[in-house]
Amino acid sequence: MVIPFDSQCRERYYGLLDKVFDSNMWSDGAMQKTFENKFKEFCGIESRAVSNGGAGLLAILDYINVKDREVVVPANTFWATAQAVRKAGGRVVYADCSKADLCLSLETLRNAVTAETKAVIVVHIGGHIAFEIEEIKQFCDEREIYLIEDCAHAHGAEWNGKCAGSWGFAGSYSFYATKTLPVGEAGMVVSHNLEFLDFLEKYRNYGKEVINGKVTYPLKTGFNYRINEMTAALGIVQLEQADRILMWKRKLAAKYDQIFEKRVLFPKGMTSGYYKYIVFDYELTEKTGQVFGKNDLGYCIERKEIMLENSEWIAKSHACVPIYYGWDKANYSVDELRDYLII
Repeated sequence: MVIPFDSQCRERYYGLLDKVFDSNMWSDGAMQKTFENKFKEFCGIESRAVSNGGAGLLAILDYINVKDREVVVPANTFWATAQAVRKAGGRVVYADCSKADLCLSLETLRNAVTAETKAVIVVHIGGHIAFEIEEIKQFCDEREIYLIEDCAHAHGAEWNGKCAGSWGFAGSYSFYATKTLPVGEAGMVVSHNLEFLDFLEKYRNYGKEVINGKVTYPLKTGFNYRINEMTAALGIVQLEQADRILMWKRKLAAKYDQIFEKRVLFPKGMTSGYYKYIVFDYELTEKTGQVFGKNDLGYCIERKEIMLENSEWIAKSHACVPIYYGWDKANYSVDELRDYLII
């Protein structure tokens, strides 16, 4: 992949670094607050920065206290989702996914939930929002189960004007180096619950609070999950070019839509951020691997002897066509792309 960061971005970033150095604040400063405010503008939800997306999930799980309780996790997701549950003291229950969107299936969720279930984590796979998110939210609300959204892939995803993180109690985004808006290492937690966000501000700083220069430790939990001001400045620059990156990806996706019939087909009103462009059962000359292969799946890593049919099929059948910003074949015509990509 090519990390989107041209000479103009570098110049803008260096200017922000000068402000950081002049401020003499290398952590917990103005850049972090600006990064959070810009992300709030981007997704329409209150936002707080953390060191990475996994730390964001852990903060949410610790706040709702899943210790010794079950948390339903989709089988088709990265190991980090299940690991966050374990670090919070919860018990992971894997549920199957839908072939249509690769995300958690409501049908299998119904069978996975028990009296011990405290939370459900929906992972928005590949850049689009889970197709059954409305139904899953209703299901969780009726049972008073917390809904958490893993938004690591979902920068720029919308459904009828709502961004990822809008349905659950809270959501966690990742800015890892491969993401649509890469920062290297950083995360952003979004929530409408201001009490939780107040908790998070302390949680990411060892449980510490500073008021008028006086330091107290109102939380007996938390650790160092802060980001520094240099990282926050980098995040600001990436958010400022988000529209350009997303427009570029969607233009290429529109070409792919004319080529690949066997692909993820979005429902009306949904717009993907195209972290990945997912197709099924094609032999490709060039691809960016898979979203997750079988060896990446948590239940396979744990060697659990369970059969999750759809997740097994997804791991075997899908591939990702290049859609990273700056791909050198993106200017090919539709016919040229078809001839180049499909064996």
